[in-house]
Parts: sequence; C-alpha cells; structure tokens
Amino acid sequence: MEPNSLKWVGSSCGLHGPYIFYKAFKFTGDGKARILALGDFFFVRCKPEDPICIAELQLLWEERTSKQLLSSSKLYFLPEDTPQGRSVAHGEHEVIAVSEKVIVRLQDLVKWTVPDFSGWANCLKVEPLKSSVLRELGTNGRREALHRYRESTLTSGLNFKDVQRERAHLVQAFIVQTNECMGMVVPISSGSS
Repeated sequence: MEPNSLKWVGSSCGLHGPYIFYKAFKFTGDGKARILALGDFFFVRCKPEDPICIAELQLLWEERTSKQLLSSSKLYFLPEDTPQGRSVAHGEHEVIAVSEKVIVRLQDLVKWTVPDFSGWANCLKVEPLKSSVLRELGTNGRREALHRYRESTLTSGLNFKDVQRERAHLVQAFIVQTNECMGMVVPISSGSS
C-alpha cells in the first residue's frame, strides 16, 4: 500500500456517537487504484502463512476522536482450510463462513488484500472484463442496468451513486492508460450521471 493512499469514497452514510460510517474507500497498491465498497467480496490473506480466503466488506467507519479508520468483514474459507477439512458432504465450490466478524484497521485490511488470486484454484474463477467489453457495456446501457441491480440487491437502501461514479472514473482511467501503453487513442465519453 502506498503511503496516505486510503481515502473515503462518497459521502458518509451515518453517525452514531463518536463514529462516522462510510460506504466505500479507495486505496492504491502495487501502483493500481482500487475501490472497495460495502457488500464487495475480495480475496485476503490474514498472515503470509495463512490460506487465501474471501472477505465480504460489511461495515466501514472512522472513530472521530482517534481518527482511526476501521472495517468489519465476514471471512469465508475453503473447507480444506478449516480444522475439520473437506468432506464428501461439501459442494465442489462451497465455502465456509467464519461465525465471527473480523474488525481491523483499514490499513491492515488493505495489507491483507490479495491482488493475485491464482492461489485460489479450487473454485470458479472470475476474470476481469476486457476493455472492449467495458466499452460495449458503457455504450449499450448494460453498465447502468448492472449498477441498478447492484444498488437494489446489495446496498440495503444506501445511495451508492457517488461510489459508482468514482468506480467509473477508475475504469475509464484504466482504459485510457491501457490504450496509451498500446499506442492507441480511443475517445471515451464521460456519460451523464
């Protein structure tokens, strides 16, 4: 993680006592900017010797007096990475949820993130969308449909438009950067939000 790369994305979504709650944060690691929002699933490794697992981001907040940035996540492990191990009763792509949530400083959560999940060989793999597919999604309206679906099913009524707008800027910056590296000039419309 690059120094001072942690930033809240979007407006706060609640206050309670000394805590301010947020929907998403942005960080830079390995030279790449990334946004994680409530409801996102991503790969983590708590310690170098631990297996890779899946984290579900459930809560983000700042403690106002100490200025600590904190997160709460639920962890999911492959059955073979639990004390009981995998049995014939487990499904091929099953993961086991840890019963307790993990509360850590945001800077530690970022250190746990695993950008290369090639070590996760026992499950379905999700490949990043190619830039040509991302451009097509933006031109035929599917991107907006995906955002509406995500907003309706995963956000519990929170307005994530500011987070989605910031993610769209990251995607566009990535496409421009990729095209510049390839020596291509491709105009990208910013669209209206």
